[in-house]
Amino acid sequence: MAETPDVVETVKQGYAFEGAAIELGALLVDGTPDPSAAVRIPLSMVNRHGLVAGATGTGKTKTLQLMAEQLSAAGVAVFAADIKGDLSGISQPGEGSEKLLSRTKTIGQDWVGTGFPTEFYALGGQGSGVPVRATITSFGPVLLSKVLGLNDVQESSLGLIFHYADKRGLTLLDLKDLRAVITHLTSDEGKGDLKELGGLSAATAGVILRSLIGFADQGAEAFFGEPEFDTADLLQQRDGKGVISLLELPNLQDRPALFSTFLMWLLADLFHDLPEVGDVDKPKLVFFFDEAHLLFDDASKAFLDSIAQTVRLIRSKGVGVFFVTQTPKDVPDDVLAQLGSRVQHQLRAHTPNDAKALKATVSTFPNSSYELAEVLTQLGIGEAIVTVMNEKGAPTPVAWTRLRAPQSLMAPASAEQLAATVAASPNTAKYTEVVDRESAYEKLAAKVQAGAAQAEAEAQPQRSEPTPRAPKQDKSMVEKVIGSSAFKQFARSAGREIVRGLFGAARRKR
Repeated sequence: MAETPDVVETVKQGYAFEGAAIELGALLVDGTPDPSAAVRIPLSMVNRHGLVAGATGTGKTKTLQLMAEQLSAAGVAVFAADIKGDLSGISQPGEGSEKLLSRTKTIGQDWVGTGFPTEFYALGGQGSGVPVRATITSFGPVLLSKVLGLNDVQESSLGLIFHYADKRGLTLLDLKDLRAVITHLTSDEGKGDLKELGGLSAATAGVILRSLIGFADQGAEAFFGEPEFDTADLLQQRDGKGVISLLELPNLQDRPALFSTFLMWLLADLFHDLPEVGDVDKPKLVFFFDEAHLLFDDASKAFLDSIAQTVRLIRSKGVGVFFVTQTPKDVPDDVLAQLGSRVQHQLRAHTPNDAKALKATVSTFPNSSYELAEVLTQLGIGEAIVTVMNEKGAPTPVAWTRLRAPQSLMAPASAEQLAATVAASPNTAKYTEVVDRESAYEKLAAKVQAGAAQAEAEAQPQRSEPTPRAPKQDKSMVEKVIGSSAFKQFARSAGREIVRGLFGAARRKR
């Protein structure tokens, strides 16, 4: 489709920002890039969020890589889900070739192979990166219900269980803690504890327990526990560049809900911890939410409302969120309306559902001089339709863009390079060794054991002799336990009030 001179000039003016910006590429004019018509995103608008969409194999991951590089170079920290390990090459300089350099020259890109500071993480340590975990208490009932596939009634009951555990100082660190509390609340001794709050039915408790067992069978035990990941570690700089944090989850197909919901926990945790900064020249962190459709599939209205609220409010904390998925219709309207930057790769229209998705995608763009329904099916790999927010917050003209090439390696890093990076990371020592301190499971087990001992004592014949004093060593053993570092850590934790915010995620009031 031919672009008129007026269209070219409109695009040039629309993307002529004065401040720092992410360079996406150059406007395509009659199939040829025009380097004088650069297509960019103002750095000050990146925390207004965005969407990178397109069919499989059209270049979404390379667009993510391109944006992450430039953000890092500008001193902005980046988080991205690296589901297939394709992004690991961002830590290594790219390899030039005649074809690559010919392409970059046509769009006016001065290409130099460059690696960027990178941290590699793996959810639960099931991968090659530093282990990332969360405690059950901080994860909260809403996110956990999404992972377990619970209905509204079961989610409400799970919230009641968390409320009980919070009030009784029963810290839920891992799955065995939660199972122990549910078992206690359905026992003869514990079932009266929730009576005034409506109680917990044996049937609902059974469903939740069975869901937890199935969840554990998927290997989920490794994802919950301590040390819990501190999201402040995502906000690092190194030699003036923002650190790019990549999170891996092998076998995503076995637990897709866990992966997407864990990413939402990271966002909720950042929201709770970061101070308000208002509008900033550049964000503190940009969060790329890959496979975004997994987050919204089968989600309750309460869950979707919490996502929309998080996305709306977190920009004031200096965090930008980019959802990466196939079509805009994968994202609910309340969230899509908040995504100011749009990079849309090719869509296909081979089936009636494809045609419906194409029509829905076209309707989400501002008016343009393009026949978007036609253009979106003609885009080549590495090309996209782009519109962003300018420095004044208004949408820029829709631009058919040939995207720049990443300067880092456009292939996975080698196993040796990955292992060397992980070994050199200070986070390896911080998060690798599992800590299992006293929590709900141990406290309830001790309570059951004490009750059994008392019952046994009461069953024995009464004696007239005075009860002998406890040996001195018992007292010294108690003192040893109280003086232990594990006990002190637990006491400090139990002595703080748990505050639950978005998604019921917990932060302790210090």
